[in-house]
Amino acid sequence: MKTQLDCISPNNTANFLLVECRERGEVLTNLKLQKLLYYAQAWYLAIHAKPLFAEDFQAWVHGPALPSQYKRFKKFEWRPILEEGIAAPKVKDAGIAAHLIDIVNVFGVETASALELMTHNERPWLEARKGIPNDKPSVSVISKQSMLEFYKSQK
Repeated sequence: MKTQLDCISPNNTANFLLVECRERGEVLTNLKLQKLLYYAQAWYLAIHAKPLFAEDFQAWVHGPALPSQYKRFKKFEWRPILEEGIAAPKVKDAGIAAHLIDIVNVFGVETASALELMTHNERPWLEARKGIPNDKPSVSVISKQSMLEFYKSQK
């Protein structure tokens, strides 16, 4: 696994996704941003066998959530994220930038609700919940190993 210094930050990843979507005419909600972040990490793990960033996702009621980014945009609640001053970060690795664009191309066309439903039917979220009812809170970590194995099998 990458060390934290080798990873792109969750803030930069979120900023990239927010700006990319905004440039395409879509404003993200926190729910949809969480799912795009999740799929960016999941598919990066599946393709490269290393994480995009170090922070772990948790198996929340509405699907995978990255606590730092949820807290960052919590004030928007269910409304679109209209944060002033978010600029596209300079991603030094062209492969990472291309990966994030692919994530927006594939998953950005889905609604937040559709993405939530998708994650609820996939093994990493289900395993992390370990039988916790879907409507009960949880901070169980979705393991990167579980994500790697499941999404690699989906390639």
